[in-house]
Amino acid sequence: MSQRVLTTESGAPVADNQNSATAGAGGPILLQDQHLLEKLARFNRERIPERVVHARGSGAYGYFEVTDDVTGFTRADFLSEVGRRTRTFIRFSTVADSLGGADAVRDPRGFALKFYTDEGNYDLVGNNTPVFFIKDPVKFPDFIHSQKRDPFTGRQEPDNVWDFWANSPEATHQITWLMGDRGIPASYRHMNGFGSHTYQWTNAEGEAFFVKYHFKTNQGVRSLSAEQAAEQVGKDANSHQTDLLQAIERGVNPSWTLHVQLMPAAEAADYRFNPFDVTKVWPHADHPLQRVGRLVLDRNPDNVFAEVEQAAFSPNNFVPGIGPSPDKMLQGRLFAYADAQRYRLGINHTQLPVNAPKAATVDNYGRDGLHATRYGSRHDKNYEPNSHAGPAQTGQPLTAPLPVHGWTGTHEAPAHTKDDDFFQAGELYRLMSADEKHRLIANIAGGLSQVTRDDVIEKNLAHFHAADADYGRRVEEAVRALRED
Repeated sequence: MSQRVLTTESGAPVADNQNSATAGAGGPILLQDQHLLEKLARFNRERIPERVVHARGSGAYGYFEVTDDVTGFTRADFLSEVGRRTRTFIRFSTVADSLGGADAVRDPRGFALKFYTDEGNYDLVGNNTPVFFIKDPVKFPDFIHSQKRDPFTGRQEPDNVWDFWANSPEATHQITWLMGDRGIPASYRHMNGFGSHTYQWTNAEGEAFFVKYHFKTNQGVRSLSAEQAAEQVGKDANSHQTDLLQAIERGVNPSWTLHVQLMPAAEAADYRFNPFDVTKVWPHADHPLQRVGRLVLDRNPDNVFAEVEQAAFSPNNFVPGIGPSPDKMLQGRLFAYADAQRYRLGINHTQLPVNAPKAATVDNYGRDGLHATRYGSRHDKNYEPNSHAGPAQTGQPLTAPLPVHGWTGTHEAPAHTKDDDFFQAGELYRLMSADEKHRLIANIAGGLSQVTRDDVIEKNLAHFHAADADYGRRVEEAVRALRED
């Protein structure tokens, strides 16, 4: 095999990659050493801004296979036939920590999935929990500020974390999830994934259904205790990345079974609580799980930066037959996710290989910008409408229209008969075994007892009391005991 020639970025051969050009054998470096300057300049720019949230992540390629007929609920082409396979890319992540954080920490996990369908890319951006901390996107920047490093101390502060939660009672349900046994997954392979939000499916007849996604791990759910996690972080801070990489390399391809909950759109208005509130789940007794298919991961990325760090997901990437719901948090994310990627990766991030459609052709009037690779021919116009046979609209909405009414302005979500912030948190607590409750109480008290302000502690205790009397009493006693030590 002939030796490959090292070149500069412009393709010129490099004569010497071991020594910089100098003024004489021991003299200073010359400004004219283009190869040296290019290498240093490129090195300085090898990193891009990390994600504000979900910074630390791992990814893999795979496929989604339809196992059950759902054509009565959606006209999405990639779900139209049992046995049909669609290539996918998934990115798992922690939420609050930076790119340099550890994997085995108590934190929700991102579960972001890109389907490379024949009708364009469909992004399903969810978590490993079916609920979230807040229900309105206007609170999201404040929430994340409270959970990340304090601008003065440079570390995550219990005072900030619990102060925000004290003044956001809707977080009680998610706190109960996070502080429970599933708060630290043993690996990405051993956790479930959820769309979390409510979405809309529309069938060929134009009937609309609201839908929630549930990806059930076929490896079984496994989690770590706080003590096990601390030990794991000490051994390998990259434990989840290591596990995923090695499993796929061994041919042990992780898989999940996708189920959905479906609600005819007409039922939403009279449901006993707001079905678009992401701090709540739909009881399975009301809307049973229906199997759709299976997700299998079978290939690791060749380059983590190019394919994991540059992977861009946005919940506004829909395909015909799938669309948004009035879920407020989802509505905010329709803008925020895409805008975050425009900032991090540039306006042409959708042209990067990991983000570009694989089975569909992009044909629009977007031109130019940093890192543009798609220009069209010299005869193509960059405006529409035109008289030059350019791409034109279909006139066919992706999903069914939803009725709206009322006055514009800032409104609280309309109250349903059983809308409150504590009932489902209490139900989750009462489902736990005695051992699970013991660990939950210990995890909550361990953090809440570090808060310095009594009024913040009292507000949080009131939320647990409201969820369940026993829950509140035990947290209060555990916090008091730790503070007296």
